[in-house]
Amino acid sequence: MPDSGCAICRGSGWEIQERSGISGARRCVCTAGDIQRQTLQHSGLPALYQNASLDNFEAQGNAALQTVMLLVRGYAREFPNVEKPGLLLIGEPGTGKTHLAVSALRLLINRGYGGLFFDYQNLLQKIRSSYDPASGSGDREAYATALDAEVLLLDDLGAHRITDWVEDTVTSLITYRCNNKKPIIATTNLPDQDMQTTDRRDRSAGGTEYKRSLIDQIGMRARSRLFEMCRVIRMPSQVEDYRLRKARIN
Repeated sequence: MPDSGCAICRGSGWEIQERSGISGARRCVCTAGDIQRQTLQHSGLPALYQNASLDNFEAQGNAALQTVMLLVRGYAREFPNVEKPGLLLIGEPGTGKTHLAVSALRLLINRGYGGLFFDYQNLLQKIRSSYDPASGSGDREAYATALDAEVLLLDDLGAHRITDWVEDTVTSLITYRCNNKKPIIATTNLPDQDMQTTDRRDRSAGGTEYKRSLIDQIGMRARSRLFEMCRVIRMPSQVEDYRLRKARIN
């Protein structure tokens, strides 16, 4: 709500300006907080992460996690004056990727940027459902909304069985956003085969099996565009599950 005591708009929420004899109006600065709250309300952030921030990210005692947190803070602070407009967090489950990604999005929203959160699998399900004439308006609008969001957060990228339709859809989405300089903040549990620090071996079942990589799950073209537009941050591998660590501290 506008500030009733604001000396600029006197509570109207609008600042009247005169330029070359023409009067105009623009939103008063006193409404900025209200706009930010509305943006957060419509950002799609899940309830579990409504209060996620860098201030409550548990990284004490882990220098590697503290370094990652500083990198994310720097990205949000310098945006959009960064070498690459997007951010990709790669790491094992439970390392705090989603918390960090949401924290970055919230910081950008607080700075006046629009942001939208989508779980990757849920987004694909909504897009597929949109082909059904009986689907709701939310499903029909999901793809267009993901295309046009000022900043799009895709959580758990690649967590869907790969098909030609999935590969074509995610390639189209990422390519459009890359070509139109629309940033993506993304998280993924999948290793990337071109990152030397990534070990794709999985010995948990006895013997050696290789984990599917990001390229395996989203395709070469989407992966290439993603790396073109995103700063890639590798989460530390030797960390306790973030959810368990946070639960213990709380």
